[in-house]
Amino acid sequence: MADLKEETTVDNQDSNQVEETVETRKPVDPSLEGIQLYYEKNKKMINYVGGGLALVIAVFVYFKFYHIPQLEKEAANEIFWAENFFQKDSFNIALNGGIMVNSPDGPKQMKGFLQVADEYGMTKTANLANYYAGVCLMRTGKFEQAIESLSKYSGSDDIIAPIAIGAIGDCHMELNHVDDAIKYYMNAADKSHNDFTSPLYLRKAGFANEQKSNYKEALDAYERIQREFPQSTEGREIEKDIAKVKALGNL
Repeated sequence: MADLKEETTVDNQDSNQVEETVETRKPVDPSLEGIQLYYEKNKKMINYVGGGLALVIAVFVYFKFYHIPQLEKEAANEIFWAENFFQKDSFNIALNGGIMVNSPDGPKQMKGFLQVADEYGMTKTANLANYYAGVCLMRTGKFEQAIESLSKYSGSDDIIAPIAIGAIGDCHMELNHVDDAIKYYMNAADKSHNDFTSPLYLRKAGFANEQKSNYKEALDAYERIQREFPQSTEGREIEKDIAKVKALGNL
């Protein structure tokens, strides 16, 4: 009798489970079409993906509208001291920091351009710090390191962007990589069409071509200055350079 009772209980439990399963597996309404039908068939997957997408959006909003602005503010405060020493031609201090300065919050150890670029890498200020660091390294004779830092700068400013590219050219000239220097000078000249940087780097490209006895290429650069930037400082002096390369190259 006990065995029979146990079997009856098990059967009832199995029956209940089957009934529950049948109830939870509701059939899809055959009248549904298109998006509604797709949603009903894939409800669990869509809800899962939707939840993940909402999380991604929330993280993006947090970083864009809170975290990055906070970092930007901190980076701007930190780079102030390095820029101050840069303007005084104290390039090693500006680059590496380390000295004590008096901030509004009291004495603190200043950060150099290298540290600002490293610690605030997601900010515009860190991008600018790469440019400054490259110039400091170039001015202290560390040309290969300067090229590395300057190459990290990715701004589009009409003046700073071509100067950063042209500074890489200057480093290559110091390293006697004349062909590379010419390439960067021409890129710098074309980066922003203005009367300051364009004729400056066209003239440097012309001079570098002279070092390689590429007199035709040098003449092309000089004549661009005469034609496109006649009112610039270089444009007012370029005739003597044109006459020189014509004579040297029998052009």
